[in-house]
Amino acid sequence: MIRRFTATACVLLGLALLGLWAPALGQPPAPPAEQRQPVYVRVLVPRANAELTIEEMLTRQTGTNRLFVSPPLEPGRKFTYTLTTTWQSNNYTTLTRTKQVSVQAGKEVEVDLRQADPANPDKILVRYVPTPDEVVEAMCKLGGVGKDDVVYDLGCGDGRIVITAVKKYGAQRGVGVDIDPQRIRESKENAVRAGIQNKVEFRQADVLEIKDLADASVVMLYMGDDLNLRLRPILQKTLKPGSRIVSHRFTMGDWKPLESKRITDGYGAEYDIHLWKVGDNEKKD
Repeated sequence: MIRRFTATACVLLGLALLGLWAPALGQPPAPPAEQRQPVYVRVLVPRANAELTIEEMLTRQTGTNRLFVSPPLEPGRKFTYTLTTTWQSNNYTTLTRTKQVSVQAGKEVEVDLRQADPANPDKILVRYVPTPDEVVEAMCKLGGVGKDDVVYDLGCGDGRIVITAVKKYGAQRGVGVDIDPQRIRESKENAVRAGIQNKVEFRQADVLEIKDLADASVVMLYMGDDLNLRLRPILQKTLKPGSRIVSHRFTMGDWKPLESKRITDGYGAEYDIHLWKVGDNEKKD
């Protein structure tokens, strides 16, 4: 049974866990106030500046170790709190992690949000940053894109990598995936302008849930270290041996790239790109 906090703040020991709730209609009378006890909730979060909400109410504490004390609760009953923390792992990536915990009056419970829960995966949002044209060209060359390839771009943005792979490097087909519907609309419009709309497909979807990656012979990435690490076992398990993975900037943990290159654009800015081949020097997660 989930009980939601209201906006009323209860401050104990200088730390707050927000709110009280009214008993549901038809419930027996609450015990006298002197019999009720608070719950002590210690929350461990990944970053000192991570946001933390408890029952959808934003808390104000900072630091990686936070203690909250509830208003006095009825003894002998279990309550369920939902805690959600959100933080940025870099300038590109925002992660959201949620966990439910059962509590009882008079007891302390520790909620560790520092480690991902495979049963309740993090939500990952990547900020859109266009890949410079020089880097797009270099990624296609490093991946050896040619007429026999099916190129997938996970986090495709405006579709420029897929479009370049098909139009300039002759890939037989391209598929772009992005969670942002605006990016998908732009990708489709750009494909029409390039005259290759019949050879490309753009989907609004979560890149971690793509079901047909086995069709790809080249996978392009510009997603962030967190997503690369989440994608790594999927790519290793799904792609055919010899399939190439090319990532702009971000790596794959201890799976070392087969080759890396540094690209300089027309303004002098430098960019790193990395190549892996499935089955080559491969370390499985």
